[in-house]
Amino acid sequence: MYKIQTMNKIAACGTDLFDKSKYVFGDNEENPDAILVRSASLHEVEFGSNLLAIARAGAGVNNIPVEACAEKGIAVFNTPGANANAVKELVIMGMLMSSRKVTDAVDWAKTLKGKGDEVGKLVEKGKGQFAGPEIKGKKLGVIGLGAIGALVANAANDLGMEVWGADPFLSLEGALHLSTNIKYVSSNKEIFENCDYITLHVPLLPDTKNLVNADTIATMKDGVRILNFARGGLADEKAVIEALGTGKIAAYVTDFPSDDVIGVPGVIAIPHLGASTPESEDNCAIMAVHEIVNYLERGDIVNSVNLPDLTLAKTGDAKICVIHKNVEGVLTKVTGCATDSGLNIENMASAAKKEYSYTMLDVTGDADGVDEKIKALDNVIAVRIIK
Repeated sequence: MYKIQTMNKIAACGTDLFDKSKYVFGDNEENPDAILVRSASLHEVEFGSNLLAIARAGAGVNNIPVEACAEKGIAVFNTPGANANAVKELVIMGMLMSSRKVTDAVDWAKTLKGKGDEVGKLVEKGKGQFAGPEIKGKKLGVIGLGAIGALVANAANDLGMEVWGADPFLSLEGALHLSTNIKYVSSNKEIFENCDYITLHVPLLPDTKNLVNADTIATMKDGVRILNFARGGLADEKAVIEALGTGKIAAYVTDFPSDDVIGVPGVIAIPHLGASTPESEDNCAIMAVHEIVNYLERGDIVNSVNLPDLTLAKTGDAKICVIHKNVEGVLTKVTGCATDSGLNIENMASAAKKEYSYTMLDVTGDADGVDEKIKALDNVIAVRIIK
């Protein structure tokens, strides 16, 4: 029986997919085989010896110690694309709000409560302070053309914007999902210098932290509007606030409020609503459960952030699944150990992701005990036999 610990409330349409004859799940399961999590931080959690996988029902994994998990042989999954439409819709809304000063206008309208018959006249007199440009015909720069960025780019194109996109890691498959009207540029610099609106859709990494900073802001057009629905650390908030004060930035829309930006004129701070739709939560839960089931029952990896994606059909008596360091000679030793134990390798697959590799052997013969022999090899982190 597999034990699954849920660290947040996970949509029932996902957990209902667990075969009750094979799985038990809940927030009180101790020493689980897998963890399902949304926003709860796992950085201070002490993982049990049984833990094989963590699935994040969402895209970002900043709440999970990804590297430490890899070192312990724990596969970490996310659910890319499951919440993409929800975030896309919020980005488009944020862009429109930043242009038409909607939030300021709504707040002002509330002050007219109790004015009685004077409300109509006051509205006509005061509305001019909230005038703002239409987005049609304006240049939108999309930095990061993954699942969310591509949807935003296509939607903005459909709304009549001139869309520029930059992503050094854009795949052929990703490019095929983009409208042919999108202008692909080779660097963020071109977007900073030319676009009226800039939206960020990249992960928070050492080389993307403070992607928007005093230097990059200085290269932007006067009155630029910046949208950040990816991660708060992508923008240097001190530099953004200063640029809002001078008018260099007309508006900053963020889904990651901080004490520094809340209440600053020109800032629209949204309380992390990007994936807060029932459809998104359902999609993420379903995808996360499928990832866990596929890994626990079949050893297949799809959408892992710390191990390579790899699948292999089981045709023999067992599958031997090995997580190991991506160094020369390990694979030869693993296969040699299997054959020396009297096993015949019917099929095998192996792939690497940075310093870690994952290998699966589909074998015939009695595999009992071979896992301990393989685990004793240098640079082998974890071994599992699936029958």
